[in-house]
Amino acid sequence: MSEYKKRRVVVAGGGTAGWMTAAALARTMGDSIELTLVESDMIGTIGVGESTIPPLVNYNRLLGIGEAEFMAATQATFKLGINFENWKLDGDTYFHSFGLTGRDHWSAGFQHFWLHGLTKGHRHSFDDYCLELKAAHAGKFAHLPENRMNYAYQLDSTLYAAYLRKLAEADGAFRIEGKIGRVELDGESGNIAALVLDSGQRLEGDLFVDCTGFRALLIEGALHVGFDDWTHCLPCDSAIAVQTASVRPPIPYTRAIAHDAGWQWRIPLQHRQGNGIVYCSRYLEKDAALDRLFSTIEGERLTEPNFIRFTTGARRKQWHRNCVAVGLSGGFMEPLESTSIHLIQRAILRLIRMMPMGEVSERDVAEFNEQQHTDMLQVRDFLILHYKATERRDSPFWRQCGDMEIPESLTQKIELFRETGRVFRKNEELFAENSWVQVMMGQGIMPRAYHPIATKLSDKELDHLLSGLRDSVAKTVASLPEHQAYVASYCGARAAEAA
Repeated sequence: MSEYKKRRVVVAGGGTAGWMTAAALARTMGDSIELTLVESDMIGTIGVGESTIPPLVNYNRLLGIGEAEFMAATQATFKLGINFENWKLDGDTYFHSFGLTGRDHWSAGFQHFWLHGLTKGHRHSFDDYCLELKAAHAGKFAHLPENRMNYAYQLDSTLYAAYLRKLAEADGAFRIEGKIGRVELDGESGNIAALVLDSGQRLEGDLFVDCTGFRALLIEGALHVGFDDWTHCLPCDSAIAVQTASVRPPIPYTRAIAHDAGWQWRIPLQHRQGNGIVYCSRYLEKDAALDRLFSTIEGERLTEPNFIRFTTGARRKQWHRNCVAVGLSGGFMEPLESTSIHLIQRAILRLIRMMPMGEVSERDVAEFNEQQHTDMLQVRDFLILHYKATERRDSPFWRQCGDMEIPESLTQKIELFRETGRVFRKNEELFAENSWVQVMMGQGIMPRAYHPIATKLSDKELDHLLSGLRDSVAKTVASLPEHQAYVASYCGARAAEAA
C-alpha cells in the first residue's frame, strides 16, 4: 500500500454552497487535505435559499455548530413547515409540517386509522393530530425533550455563508480572492489541472468542487457533462426576490401562496422578511410579475429586486473525472419545498464519505452520480405533485399543469395512495410518508380504501386512540411559549450583539 499524499482540494466559488463545502471539509478532513476556496467579491450570489428543512439541524451538529450562536449570527427563526395557500383551489389552504401525524403502526401509517375513524363518526381534521402543525398555526415553539418537535430554520443565507467562512478559515481553509478566467485541462487524462484566474494566478489541484452556481464553469463549461431539462413538468422558469422590513412578529413557518402563473414566498426572519415571486414567463411578463410582487409585500423595501432566470433540471453527471458539482452547478430545484440547501448538504456529506485516498475511483464516481440522481428525481416528483394534483383550472398556467404528463414514478405514488392509502419511502428518500400524505390530501387526493389493520380496534379503542392523540397535541401546544418570545430569549440577534 502506497504512502498517503495530502490531496489538494480546490473549491471554485463561495456563497452558501462553497462555504458549506469548505466548512465541512475543513472540519472533518482536517490536515489530511490542503483546502483552497477561490471566489470573487465582484460576482454576486443568488442568496435566496432562506428557508430550510430539518436535516440542516443535524448538519450543523455534525460540524459542532452551537445552535443559538448560529441562529443569532444568521438572524434565524424556527420553521415548523410550509403553509400552502391557493394550491388545490383559489382560497384553499393546507399545511405541510415537518412532524409526524398521530401514531403509526408498523404495518400502516396513521392515516389508515384516521380514515377508519371517519367511517365511525370521528370528524376531526387530520391536522389536529400533528404537534408541529398545530404549534405553527398557534405561533408557538420550544425545544422539547427527546426532540419531540421537528423543526428547521428560516435564515439569512448570506449571513450563513459568512458564518461558515469564519469556521472554515479557522479550521485551515485558505481563501483566494479572484475571478476564474479559464479552466485548464490535462491533455492526457482530460482531468482539470488548474484554475487560471484573471490575475494570471494558477491554482492546481487534485480534486475540484464546482460551486460556481448556474454558470457551472467547471462541470459544464469545461467538462461538458450535459443537462436534463425538466421544465416540461416544472414549468416555472423565473423568480424575483426582495427583502422588506418586518411589520409583525415572525411566524414559525414559511408561506407558499399560489397565483395564476406560479406562486409567491414569505419567509420571516428576526430582522426582516424575505419575499419572492416564482412564475412561468410564458404566462406572466417580468414587469407584471414585479408589479404583482410589490403590490402584495408588506413593510419598507430594504433591497432592490433580484431577478433570477432558471431552468429546473439536473446535470447528467455531478461527479465527472476529478470535478464534483455542488449546489446550483449540479442542478436546480425550484424553492417550493426549500430543498436547495439540503441538496448542497447531501452532496457534501456524500463527497466526504467517498473522498478519494489517491486516484479517483470510477466506482465511487458511478455510485455518487447514481445516488445524487436518485435524490434529484425524488425531489422532482414531490415538487411536480403540487402542480399536477390541483383542481385549479382558472388560468392557462394551471390548465397546463393539470393536463401535463408526469413521470411514471409519480403516477404510481399518486394512484397507490388514491387506491389504498399507502405510501412507501424508497432508498432513504428525503420526503417521508407523512409529507406525501399531507400534500396529497391537501391537494385533494383522498384514498378510497385503507388498511384492514385499522378495523382491528374496537370502537372504544379507536376513540381512546384518536381522542388521546388529539388531547396530547392540544395540551402540549397550550404549554408552549410564543415563537417570537422564545427566539428572543434563546437566540435573539440584538441581544447577542449587545452582549
